[in-house]
Amino acid sequence: MLNQGKDMQKRWVLKSKSEHNKVIKLSDELGISTVLSELLIAREIETFDQARTFFRPSLEALHDPFLMKDMDIAISRIEKAIGNNEKILIYGDYDVDGTTAVAVVYNFFREFHSRIEFYIPDRYAEGYGISMQGVDYAAENGFSLIIALDCGIKANDKIDYANARNVDFIIGDHHLPGDVLPNAVAVLDPKREDCPYPYKELSGCGIGFKIIQAFIQKNGMDIQQCYQFLDLVAVSIASDIVPITGENRILTHFGLQKLNTNPCCGLQALINLSSNKTGTFTVNDIVFQIGPRINAAGRIDHAKDAVKLLISKSLQEAKDFSESIDDQNNVRKDFDLRITEEALALIDESENLKARKSTVLFKSDWHKGVIGIVASRLTEKYYRPTIILTQTNGHVAGSARSVIGFDLYEALSECSDLLDQFGGHKYAAGLTMKLENVTSFQQKFEDVVNTLIKPEMLQQEVLIELTIPLTEITSRFFKILKQFEPFGPQNDAPIFLTKKVVVIGNAYLVGTNHIKMTIRQEDSAAFECIGFGLAEHIAHINSGKPFDICYVIEENNWRGKKNLQLNIKAIRY
Repeated sequence: MLNQGKDMQKRWVLKSKSEHNKVIKLSDELGISTVLSELLIAREIETFDQARTFFRPSLEALHDPFLMKDMDIAISRIEKAIGNNEKILIYGDYDVDGTTAVAVVYNFFREFHSRIEFYIPDRYAEGYGISMQGVDYAAENGFSLIIALDCGIKANDKIDYANARNVDFIIGDHHLPGDVLPNAVAVLDPKREDCPYPYKELSGCGIGFKIIQAFIQKNGMDIQQCYQFLDLVAVSIASDIVPITGENRILTHFGLQKLNTNPCCGLQALINLSSNKTGTFTVNDIVFQIGPRINAAGRIDHAKDAVKLLISKSLQEAKDFSESIDDQNNVRKDFDLRITEEALALIDESENLKARKSTVLFKSDWHKGVIGIVASRLTEKYYRPTIILTQTNGHVAGSARSVIGFDLYEALSECSDLLDQFGGHKYAAGLTMKLENVTSFQQKFEDVVNTLIKPEMLQQEVLIELTIPLTEITSRFFKILKQFEPFGPQNDAPIFLTKKVVVIGNAYLVGTNHIKMTIRQEDSAAFECIGFGLAEHIAHINSGKPFDICYVIEENNWRGKKNLQLNIKAIRY
């Protein structure tokens, strides 16, 4: 770990370097700098052939969908349903991954099977995943087959109920299974212990894509009918924060191409709403501009509106749905802003809450649809495990977020005697409890966090890949670095450290808390920089004294003009 210096907000952590001989060998084979070779080896790319696969993604490298356990059974059951003219219901979760998955599978099969509908559970009336109401809807309306996407892997009781009502289930999920799989006709999940599928990190929409790929493959159809949905798959991968490695990286690479050249009507309508965006859409643009709008439908009203947008056949139809969803997103932002301000005020007014190692806040009228977003915002602000609670349908519901290294699920398990239900993973979870347990839970969770958390977990870190001089950054270097995209989990945009830079002229304020400046290091070229939230450093920077920066190298596109820019993540001196 590097010495923090004066910047006490974040720990600067330098990744361990790769074996020198490996770096030199790969550098020679590829004809690239050792810095770029280091970056490749850190991503487990150590040979010429692996590098070629990484830098030249190919749709032909997608895995055979029939390697997935139960895929043959699933396709046979779908073919039987189509052959017998059965009614099929495409069922999905209410988030971006679930709604894109439903849109992909529904869009494909409706072209040659008319007796097909989709179903998204109501976030508030039914909750996450397969619901009894959903099964009842299918049974009472003559649906004999449900294809469930992005949910169902732990819905054993719901599947048993469906079997009793003569409704068959095909489950297409990507979450971790329980000890016993549901008794469905087919269970498609690469995370099944007995599933030999080579890539384990597909999104829920990715599973839907594999179902279509398998159907097309078995029936000798044109594979382009599958590739037409790659833009929706890319939106799901980016929004669901799954690793952008292996097969996901291929799907995202080509999905972004389609998103930027020929998106489906629904996504085009959402792009048109992002009027401040110039240039090509990236993974980040999906995460911050497209994903939240799709999610807003389920948070504020009903996520079926998001599916209707994504299956629109004309831009005019999509425009109507997108404007409605954009309105819902604005309502969501208003709720989000108000509740975040109220939550921050509660902490600010209490020395006890400020001193804690966790944040657990409750207010009965907070909107359930945005408490997860608020929990994330407070985690960023105070950097400690955070739970936001509200009252809904006679009980208290909560959304929890954690910090790097702290196992939230384990902490909630320690408090399970006060909870009715909880589920999730290490860094995010949902929970419900009785109203009378809130105060006891607040104290017990704080006690558990206090016992389990290590002091360094409460300080945000900047994970630095390499220390480099500014002279390393050339147009050729950046051109190759661009080929590392699309960036995302497990293939993050590399953060570099450069020491003893000086400002040319003066740094100046942008907005209320950001800085822009031009820097150099010894005999290097000058580089333009942007530093979001770093205005506190402006006096030192402008003193003329050298300082260290860690940053991401990016291309800034402003009013059609492109230039190289360093996006500074932290400063020390």
